[in-house]
Amino acid sequence: MSKETEKQRWQRNFADLLQELRVAQTGVQILFAFLLTLPFSAGFERTTPFQKDVYIVALLAAAGATALIISPVAFHRALFRQGRKPELVRFAHRMASAGLAFMLVSMVSAVLLITDFVLDRTIAFVLSGITAIWFLAFWAVLPFARRNWGEDDVDDEEDSPTSYAD
Repeated sequence: MSKETEKQRWQRNFADLLQELRVAQTGVQILFAFLLTLPFSAGFERTTPFQKDVYIVALLAAAGATALIISPVAFHRALFRQGRKPELVRFAHRMASAGLAFMLVSMVSAVLLITDFVLDRTIAFVLSGITAIWFLAFWAVLPFARRNWGEDDVDDEEDSPTSYAD
């Protein structure tokens, strides 16, 4: 059984990151498309100034998330065949993380916009707060709390034919 070389590890890390970005990219593009069409829908003229402000935050955050999540592709094109995969992976990781943060802002803002439109503002804030906590729990708290999963099983990992350590 051969060990993974450093070059192979960077290549695998980049491939894994691209798979993750494909999932996030689809979600943010759907949200962004929805937000782009919203002002042209029939009921938008009934929105309050507060709702319009929340809409702008959601729209700009979705645009930011889209730019950040797609940016590793442009970076890869610029660095193609230059042997700079480690730099590319580090950059893509930072852009993906920032993109997810913008996506969280956009999604919570979209929830606030819709719930404020159809419900009492207090309930809208409560539901949006719960939404933010829910996303933060699954996107930040749980992953960081479980970041060292399996460290107690280091001996087992060495015997395993496939190591998932990054």
